[in-house]
Amino acid sequence: MENIFIALRSPGPELIQIGPFSLRWYGLLIAISVLVGLNLSGELARKKGLKQSLINDLLPILVLASIIGARLYYVAFEWRNYTGKNFWSSINILNLNLNIPIPTAIEIWGGGIAIHGALIMGTLSVIFFCRWRRESFWDVIDVLVPSVALGQAIGRWGNFFNNEAFGIPTNLPWKLFIPYEFRPKIFYLQDYFHPTFLYESIWNLLVFGILIFLFKKSTTNKISLPSGSLTCIYLTTYSLGRVWIEALRIDPLCLGGIAPFCEGGLRIAQIISLFLISAGLLGIWRIYISKKALPDPSLSNRRNK
Repeated sequence: MENIFIALRSPGPELIQIGPFSLRWYGLLIAISVLVGLNLSGELARKKGLKQSLINDLLPILVLASIIGARLYYVAFEWRNYTGKNFWSSINILNLNLNIPIPTAIEIWGGGIAIHGALIMGTLSVIFFCRWRRESFWDVIDVLVPSVALGQAIGRWGNFFNNEAFGIPTNLPWKLFIPYEFRPKIFYLQDYFHPTFLYESIWNLLVFGILIFLFKKSTTNKISLPSGSLTCIYLTTYSLGRVWIEALRIDPLCLGGIAPFCEGGLRIAQIISLFLISAGLLGIWRIYISKKALPDPSLSNRRNK
C-alpha cells in the first residue's frame, strides 16, 4: 500500500512581510486562540448563568498574565541561556538601522514559553479577578478550561512554524523535517523527528471534546458537574497526555540535568504534570466521593460551603 503520509516541513515563522512590518504565525495563532476563547467562554458563561461581560473583562487580564507567566517560567529554568554574554540583545525598530538594546529574556517573539507557567500565572490572575468582582473562582474557571484546551491545540502549531518543541528522531510516516540549524548538535545526522507539537495538538482537541461533551450533558441535567469538577477533569486529562508526550521531546526544561535527555536530572513538565494529575484526581474524589465542595480561593473571607 502506497504511503499516504508525507513528511511535515515548516514554511518558516513569518506569514507575511509588508515593508518593515511582518506577521508571524505564532502571533496570528495566539490572536485566533484569544478570539475563539472569548466567544466560546462567553457562550459557556451564559449557559452557566454568568454574565458574558465578566469574560470580556477577564480575558485581556488573563491573556497578558498567561503570556508573562509562560515567559518567566521558561527563562527561570533556562537562565543559563540568558545570562553573561547572552544577557543583552537588540531590536531593530521598523528596519531603520536603529538597534535598541534590550534584555534577551524579553524576546518572546524568538520563542521560549512554557504552558505550565501560563497556567500558574493565569490561575493567579483569575483568583484575584474573582476576589475583585466577588465571583466564584470555580464557576468562572470551569467555563474557561474548554477554551484553554482548544487554545493549546491551536497554539501548538506555532511550535511547528518556529521549528521547535519537536521529539526524538524517527522514520514514522508522519515524521517532521527539522532544518540543520534548529537541531541539537548531537542529532546533526538526523533529518526527521517526532512531531510532538502535533501529538499535543491532537491530544488537546480530544480533551476539548471531552470537556464540551460533559458541559453540554450537564446543561440538560443528564450528569452532575459541581463547581470545579470540569477544571479537575481538564487538569487530569491534559496532564496525562503531557506526561508521555514530554518523554519524547528533546528540548525539555530540566531540573538537575541538561537537554536533550536531562541525564542525571528530571523533566520539569513531567513533575508538574504528575502533580496536576494528583490534584485533579484529589479534587474529583472530594467532589464525587466525599460529597464536599472544593475550597474557593477567591472567597477566603467567606466560609466555603
